[in-house]
Formats: sequence, C-alpha cells, structure tokens
Amino acid sequence: MSLNVVNLVGRAGRDPEVRYFESGSVLCTLTLAVNRRSRNSDEPDWFNLKFWGKTAEIAANYVKKGSLIGIQGSLEIETWTDRNTGTNRSSPVVRVDRLDLLGSRRDNDPGLVSGYSGGNDEF
Repeated sequence: MSLNVVNLVGRAGRDPEVRYFESGSVLCTLTLAVNRRSRNSDEPDWFNLKFWGKTAEIAANYVKKGSLIGIQGSLEIETWTDRNTGTNRSSPVVRVDRLDLLGSRRDNDPGLVSGYSGGNDEF
C-alpha cells in the first residue's frame, strides 16, 4: 500500500498564472507560503502548486497574492534537462485536487479593511 497525500494551509505568494491549451485543458500555477511551527525561524516554507481543470479556473478567478487557502493534493517530482548545462534537474510540485478558499472577503480586498489607530479604545 502507498499513500501520497499533501494537506497545506497558507497564503498565495503571487497571483496565479493561467495557461489555456488547444485541447481545452486549463493549468493554473502559483506558490504557497506556509508558516512552520518553529520558534527558530520566521521564514515560511514555499510550495509550488499546480491546478488543472475546473479547480484551475476557480483558483485563477478567486485567488490573489496574499489569499489564505487550503489545498489537498499529491506530491509529484518534475524532472527536466537544463538547457544551458545539460544536467538533470528536479523540483517537487503539489498537484492540487481540492481547493478551499479560507480567507474572508476583507482579507482579499484591502480597500475593505478599516484603519486602526492603536489607541486605548474600549469595545
């Protein structure tokens, strides 16, 4: 038995890039920053994501840089030959099967966030 399941929650590192193919397929790629539970580092872990089909269209239309999302997918290792050096290269990519839009509308639209003065206001 084998298992290849990846579950991540994080923020989009950039706006999605979308490609449409003559076959009708849709591919959407983006990066995801995930904070690690560690006191030693404030740097997030970065993951490359690939969405296909209807999930790709949803990601393209609703995910923006900074959006909080949850994904479920599988890990793939992409391999290629470097054009300049001729060496074999590889990179891990998460192929996303499920996308959850977790942020509120306020998270995705900075114009909706009201200012906070930091004063001693009571609520």
